[in-house]
Amino acid sequence: MTIRSTGGRVAAYAWLVFAVLNLADLVFGITGDADYSLMTLGIGVLLLLGCGVAYAVGLRPAIIGDDEAVTVRNPLREVRVPWGAVRGIQGGNAVTVRFTGPGGTELETRAWVHQTSPRAQAKAEARARKEESKTQGIDLRGRTPAAYAAQQLNEILDRQRPKTRSGAPDKAAAAKAESEKAKEPARGTVRWSVPAVVSLAVPAAVLVVLAIVAAVT
Repeated sequence: MTIRSTGGRVAAYAWLVFAVLNLADLVFGITGDADYSLMTLGIGVLLLLGCGVAYAVGLRPAIIGDDEAVTVRNPLREVRVPWGAVRGIQGGNAVTVRFTGPGGTELETRAWVHQTSPRAQAKAEARARKEESKTQGIDLRGRTPAAYAAQQLNEILDRQRPKTRSGAPDKAAAAKAESEKAKEPARGTVRWSVPAVVSLAVPAAVLVVLAIVAAVT
């Protein structure tokens, strides 16, 4: 299961197309004579910085759930948590995953995808109350995109728990799970995204250098 922001991806691709067209115009002079000045270089670097923002904010963020772990990709960091290390998944204003991190400490991460404000959540609950009568009394309150994503992840989490043939957890299955945890405890990992950091840091550093050169000359 992969959850992304459709609006964010559309906006990011729109900016990338815009940036490529403008960079081509700056280099090849499609709409006029090419001008290889310090200002033109600065504009080009600004466009590249915008591409870095589009990648980090629009294309990169995602929530990925597979058979082994749940992965939360935010603009600059990535958290991967094996299901055995998950302590809870909630979907309020954002999808929140509590997990056992390195060293056995309990950590928490909020997903960038599907974040909603308290006001937006209140509106969703109001709409759900209006629709409740049409769904034969099914309670849909709080079913924001974040809440629905958390429900899907919790369903995967439930499927990963040891069960007997009847589908119910038993002592043997629980003992086996505890034995496996004792051998190699599941731990979530948190790491920085090198491509995202580079896509933002390099153009920003170049802009600072150009600003210094422009101030000196």
